[in-house]
Amino acid sequence: MNQKIYNLPFISIILACRNEEKHIDHCLKSLLNQNYPQSKMELLVIDGLSDDQTVKIIKNYAKQYPIIKFFSNPQKITSAAFNLGIQNAQGELIILAGSHSIYPPNYIKKCVMASIKYRADNVGGIIQARPSANTIIAEAIAISLAHPFGAGNAYFRLSPPKIRWVDTVFGGCYHCSIFKKIGFFNENLVRSQDIEFNLRLKRAGGKILLIPDIISYYYPKDNLKDFFIHNFRDGIWIIYPFKFVKIPLSPRHYLPLCFILGFLTTGILGIFWPIYFRLFLLMIAFYCLIGLFFGLQTALKQKRAGYIVLLPLAFAVRHFGYGLGSLYGLINFLNYENKKTKRN
Repeated sequence: MNQKIYNLPFISIILACRNEEKHIDHCLKSLLNQNYPQSKMELLVIDGLSDDQTVKIIKNYAKQYPIIKFFSNPQKITSAAFNLGIQNAQGELIILAGSHSIYPPNYIKKCVMASIKYRADNVGGIIQARPSANTIIAEAIAISLAHPFGAGNAYFRLSPPKIRWVDTVFGGCYHCSIFKKIGFFNENLVRSQDIEFNLRLKRAGGKILLIPDIISYYYPKDNLKDFFIHNFRDGIWIIYPFKFVKIPLSPRHYLPLCFILGFLTTGILGIFWPIYFRLFLLMIAFYCLIGLFFGLQTALKQKRAGYIVLLPLAFAVRHFGYGLGSLYGLINFLNYENKKTKRN
């Protein structure tokens, strides 16, 4: 065996999925087409009891590629899938992958080399959203997720110019020892499990490194209805985790909630006091102007007139969906705390 290959660490890639027949084929192909030697890797695919063609596609690949190991995840949630994969992983390094993503051939090697060079506990790169369909609205949704107005200061979405230490990354390449040190992913969390885990990692003195030239491609929802539902659920699970963990997330996660509360407060007060109604209208006008400005800016740059309207609409669906989800999560959390107090 070549000495360079011999010295490379063995890695475990954990791919969680459920009902991903639309994306799983391209995702698996990208992970199997890496320039990292297959003799030094395993691919653990954890399926959450899919009821479409996902399992059939995975098992067809497993027949051709012995490095694929298939597991069923009866709990169906991502945190349980990751934990099942970690418990069965043989690798010195563990890479978490998403079934909605495609990975360039150098993705794994770059993660491994960066992990060795910088001695980080978790290494990740940037994620570039790509349209999931050949429609202008799918394009607008993808653009909104990579724009500062849609992504905030989430560095893994914004392509920062240089390497930096961060709070979280998409997916990530972890040293296996970190799970022995701080435990597994919290299975009480249906979403946000990666954010909570990385915060726990940092609280324990761990380091998370973002490498801008490590790139993966993500395919979001391709229509506004599904995009709204996705953001609504994300919003719920930014607040709801406080039922189970007491670690506050980054302030940017709560901005959409503040945004919604501001609209609701001024709107309700505006029924009784005209000054608040004027403030409510001013807030709406200001928000619409910002969205239209970025829509016009992008339309001119991309030479796509439709972005003038559709990009502000995508921003609004993201912000309102996420904010309303957070409000719903907050109401449920407060109700839970109230019931717990009465029991005690």
